[in-house]
Amino acid sequence: MKKITVLGLSLVLAVSALAGCGTKDAATSGKNKVTAKVIDIELTQEEYAFGVDKDQPELLAQTNAFIAEIKADGTFDKICNNYFGDGTPVPVVSAQPDASKDQLVVAVNASFEPFEYMQGENYYGIDMEIAAALAKKLNKELVISNMEFEAVCLSIGQHKCDIAMSGLTIKEDRKEHVDFTDPYYNASQKIIVPSTDTTFDACTDAASVEAILNTFDANVKIGVQNGTTGQFYCEGDEEWGFDGFVVTTTGYKNGSLAVQDLLNGNIQYVVIDSAPAACITEALNKMQ
Repeated sequence: MKKITVLGLSLVLAVSALAGCGTKDAATSGKNKVTAKVIDIELTQEEYAFGVDKDQPELLAQTNAFIAEIKADGTFDKICNNYFGDGTPVPVVSAQPDASKDQLVVAVNASFEPFEYMQGENYYGIDMEIAAALAKKLNKELVISNMEFEAVCLSIGQHKCDIAMSGLTIKEDRKEHVDFTDPYYNASQKIIVPSTDTTFDACTDAASVEAILNTFDANVKIGVQNGTTGQFYCEGDEEWGFDGFVVTTTGYKNGSLAVQDLLNGNIQYVVIDSAPAACITEALNKMQ
């Protein structure tokens, strides 16, 4: 990741308070502070899509057409460049819900940089810039509804929001609540380790990482974001063919909290999506 915004996670300021909860040792004090590193091996292959209210087939068709349009005309690449290249992230402002107006209500979990996050009162991220462009295309006012990730699809199924745009992996059980658009981004899971940990340094592919994970027992703690592919990967998921591992999986509201707990020495590893993994480790390492 070539750049990161000042927020890198406003959450970081909050989670830094957790540092006092861990044991003070080389990981948290002195010149030899441990940082975090991402093992650059893709453990999964998955696709992100947006989740649309099942009662709004017209919105589904419009969004699919919009995805095709922004990919064809270079808009999608330009937005990605704002977060992965030398572009500048664009702030997105949410209007207040108002039933008297024609609004597009988007469900997000704004703790998933670089796809959605907050800086002050503004939203930033790949999904947020796409949401703003989609609302403009549809001539609607954009309303962003920020919630826990596990509630994102449910809010669509309950017709509280129109569309979920939250780094959402296509998954069969989520189709109970939403109709997925065409995929727009290929994603993967990666493992984050303390910089002093050499356990996976010789690994060359997912199979070699998993061979090591399979040697662990419940004494090994792996942090994940609740309700995400990382949790399914570690705990097992029959639909995706994940066998899971005999480890203790610890769930967090977001990846930042998980990585902070790793740096505090409370867990050994973290498994999260590759793009957020890069953003989170860069931001937290700078604070060490």
